[in-house]
Amino acid sequence: MVKTQLSEKWIKASILGTIWASSEIVLGSFLHNLRVPFSGNVLTAIGLVILISASYKWKEHGLFWRAGVICALLKTLSPSAVIFGPFVAIISEAMLLELSVRVLGRTIPGIIIGSILAMSWNLIYKVFKMILYYGNNIIDIYTNLMLFVEKQSGIQFNAVWAPLILLLVIQIIFGAVSALIGIRTGMETGTNKATFVNKKYEQTLINKRGGSNFAYSLKWFAVNIFFMIVPLLLVERINFFVWAVIIIAIAVIWSLRYKRALRQLVRPRIWIYFVIITMVTAFVFTRLQSDSKSITDALLIGVEMNLRAILLIMGFSVLGTELYNPKIRNYFASSYFKQLPLALQLSLESLPIMIANTPDLKTIIKNPTLFVHHIMSFADFRLNEIKNKSYSNRKIFVVTGKVGSGKTTCIKNLIRNFQDNNITVSGVYSSRIMEDDTISGYDVGTISTNNTAKFLRKEGDLTQEKIGRFYIFNEGLDAGNKELLNTNSQIKIIDEIGKLELSGKGWINSVEQIIKKSECDLLLVVREKVVSEIIEKLKIEPVFVLNVSERNCEGFYMQIITAIQSEEKE
Repeated sequence: MVKTQLSEKWIKASILGTIWASSEIVLGSFLHNLRVPFSGNVLTAIGLVILISASYKWKEHGLFWRAGVICALLKTLSPSAVIFGPFVAIISEAMLLELSVRVLGRTIPGIIIGSILAMSWNLIYKVFKMILYYGNNIIDIYTNLMLFVEKQSGIQFNAVWAPLILLLVIQIIFGAVSALIGIRTGMETGTNKATFVNKKYEQTLINKRGGSNFAYSLKWFAVNIFFMIVPLLLVERINFFVWAVIIIAIAVIWSLRYKRALRQLVRPRIWIYFVIITMVTAFVFTRLQSDSKSITDALLIGVEMNLRAILLIMGFSVLGTELYNPKIRNYFASSYFKQLPLALQLSLESLPIMIANTPDLKTIIKNPTLFVHHIMSFADFRLNEIKNKSYSNRKIFVVTGKVGSGKTTCIKNLIRNFQDNNITVSGVYSSRIMEDDTISGYDVGTISTNNTAKFLRKEGDLTQEKIGRFYIFNEGLDAGNKELLNTNSQIKIIDEIGKLELSGKGWINSVEQIIKKSECDLLLVVREKVVSEIIEKLKIEPVFVLNVSERNCEGFYMQIITAIQSEEKE
């Protein structure tokens, strides 16, 4: 059973992507709520500075695009995000920077040109999106409006392209300045004396799409693509009113199946745009265009443009929901991007920490280089932390149940199944000692040696520690800890964890060392009353919790094996 080890390149990309995403989520919400001009450029600039600065310390090829993918995925998980806009923009920016550095080398010209290309994508994407959403009519509206402004103001030159050229110049300036700041801070990395101080945080910022009970469907995914493409092909080929009815019907279907699609429709902004675009279209096509149309035809053109936009906005939203289908994610997880899920898991752990430590915009503007030094200090902090924890695709399982529900019997059956299938297993299990139909104590059984040792007894002396009504015997403790820490196996079982471990005794130190340093899969047997407390104390995320009080444990073996083998190397 070979483990998929997360490469250091993906770990670094995870860290950079997390830092970039935290700035997008925290500062992005602030800038957009205040309607700050060029807020998208400011966020892109911060992302570019982060990537460029880091490239002077971490020189691996491919970090930029990997960090972009991580950032884009984290951005789509934030509650306010629309999946395709930020996703496409962030990945495109990272790819353009990566491409320039690959072609021109990690040189100052290569970095500056890459930064300019990445920044300019903001303008290119917005123009493309407007044409995609509203069709070629938006070009006619823009051209006629600019010609009208040119005529009314008496401008002596062709003003149609002037706004776009001005915006492009602004993008170029933003990109060049971002590159220079990144280069400067990157060169100063060696003398960086900033230290990262971890502030308190609450992990409540991630909101996964669709919900755990959503009925994902590959058929619906295909149908949604059909619903998006076919109406766009029919718009000029069938009667307008028939076409409008089709769009409305699709919108209703999407609203019934997808809550996110319905939320797109209830936003006031979309209807404000609907009215404004319709009225502007009517004005342009009745007053400004040489072959002017009737007011009715002009209004219908405006309505058509808006319905087209609604179709695409809702369509991208529903596709974003279906893309969380586990089958789709598993397909990508088994492809070239097989390490992406592990990297994303690291990012999800890091994101709340970084958000809690992201300074406000005023602090960043006042001293941007100090901010970059601060986040690079976090990058070092997080890299060292991850290396110390030796992350892999280790799986942790919890078996639980009430007292006397058959947990130990279940564990012995699992051990037998593992051994019968040539899976090495080690660890400890507990055996009851009965006297006159009452429990008088417990022995520790070591799986690899098949030996037992005295562990808990009702009778003891005052020099011994106690847990509840039982005295603790060092003989059993020493034998169990030796088994846990000094044996290698593919899966390690620890039975039973409870109040003794919560008090800092028993197997707790061995379990914590195994979680921190070992790559073997881990199966913990925990009493039902303290499951949540143990999970919180150990800071673990079990693949699943199997309760022997609620169901027969015969199927547990296949569940565990399926989960373990889901991320083996080919």
